[in-house]
Amino acid sequence: MTQAELRLCSLLLQEHFGEIVEKVGNSLLRTGPRPLRLLVGDTGLLPDQVKKALCVLIQHNLVRYEVQPRGSVEYEARSERILRILRYPRYIYTAKTLYGDPGELLVEELLLHGHLPMSCAVARVADRLTETMEDGKTMDYTEVSSTFVRLADTHFIQRCPIVPESPRSAKALPHSAPALAIDEKDMYIVPRLSLVGKGKRRHSCDEEEEEGEHKTKRQKQDGGSSETPPDDGIYWQVNLERFHQHFRDQALVSAVASRMDQTSSEVVRTMLRMSEVTTASGASHTQPLSSNEIFRSLPSGYNIGKQVLDQYLALLADDPLEFVGKSGDSGGGTYTVNLHKALVSLATATLESIVEERFGSRCARIFRLLLRKKHLEQKQVEDFAMIPAKEAKDMLYRMLSENLVSLQEIPKTPDHAPSRTFYLYTVNVMAAARMLLHRCYKSVANLMERRQHEMRENKRLLEKSQRVEAILASMQATGAEAAQLHEVEEMITGPERQQLETLKHNVNKIDASENQVDETIFVLESFIESTTKRP
Repeated sequence: MTQAELRLCSLLLQEHFGEIVEKVGNSLLRTGPRPLRLLVGDTGLLPDQVKKALCVLIQHNLVRYEVQPRGSVEYEARSERILRILRYPRYIYTAKTLYGDPGELLVEELLLHGHLPMSCAVARVADRLTETMEDGKTMDYTEVSSTFVRLADTHFIQRCPIVPESPRSAKALPHSAPALAIDEKDMYIVPRLSLVGKGKRRHSCDEEEEEGEHKTKRQKQDGGSSETPPDDGIYWQVNLERFHQHFRDQALVSAVASRMDQTSSEVVRTMLRMSEVTTASGASHTQPLSSNEIFRSLPSGYNIGKQVLDQYLALLADDPLEFVGKSGDSGGGTYTVNLHKALVSLATATLESIVEERFGSRCARIFRLLLRKKHLEQKQVEDFAMIPAKEAKDMLYRMLSENLVSLQEIPKTPDHAPSRTFYLYTVNVMAAARMLLHRCYKSVANLMERRQHEMRENKRLLEKSQRVEAILASMQATGAEAAQLHEVEEMITGPERQQLETLKHNVNKIDASENQVDETIFVLESFIESTTKRP
């Protein structure tokens, strides 16, 4: 694990979970798997604090545990999962785009709590949606639960592993930690619940106290037993791999649209949509689909004939990028989407874009030339790129110093004499992608630290602004006059208001930059993962 990743993981844990959890997580990231005793000694925290921090990290799938042969339990931080916290806003926005407000809030609640039972998630979301509605209107549980079922059917959420039921035997020894497991066929089965009810609004403090008293009285009358939910023990979590699959498909469709046209991208989108649930997340190809199946599944708005569709499929299959490949002739021809080649093309385009932004269009020309020709001598680069010798030499050495281009020596004789050696320039796409990924992690960590610095510098002003907003909200609730409200608003002076606007603008800019860098991280990570998984 690189220093840049370690620093970014620490910043993410501190921002989302606080200093104690960050200290425990950082210790596990630095030292690897270790038992509770060593963890307490390394962090200098109380055993109770370390236990609670581990509970939080396990709840959010950021730490895994394993029982050792001698019976002790070792805890291990999942660095790749901690880095996914950076992508949470994108998961939530995607859920909103696909499933509306209920989908957005369901994914947000599951990410916020790590995992939740269906009944609890539905009730929370219904209450939150009711809060935003006009007076007299409420959100029905059935509407939220139907969105929950749709999320599970499309595999965006999945069941958490559970403790398997062991055969009843009196001599069964208790384990120091339970081994969790779940069958793949059960991961997306939603329990049949009759969730009846409507979302509730928050009451004022007095009403809440009265309600609490009534509740305790009722519990005492019932003998102190609280009713267990029907889906008790069945917990749900967000399936991040499925979201990544969706992001990859979106990037692929956008690439086809920019290279060819909108109809071609819609054909590819239809193929990806048909095989999204049947294709494994790490597969290099989608399932083969016949031309007739694709034609029947096209959106109703696209009234193109079968013959036109076949022409589009033939064009896609003949394209040099090979996003779509023909795998057979049955059913009017069977086609697959080559996901690995698509990711290679996306990663290469990202590298080209970065070279062009940093070194200019001439360097990008040399870089593209090396990608196409694989190995070239300096003289050949000058001739093919049509760039003067001095400039070409300077550009190659600049890219070489930044590790974007590598130099390969091929000696004619065993003594490696420079005069009898070929020096070939080449691009190692994998090494360049890893180097740029490392820089992206560094950039995000810098952006996060900059945002924290901005917030610290304006802490007093932000607290004042929050106090004024709270006073205004309470006065509006009690029906205060406009003059009184205006008087409170004037507690923040003109220059202070301007300073707040500047801060808001800067923070928004930093947030947008983080999301943009994360898009690059996603493309590079997907390419590296797809290449390393290949046999």
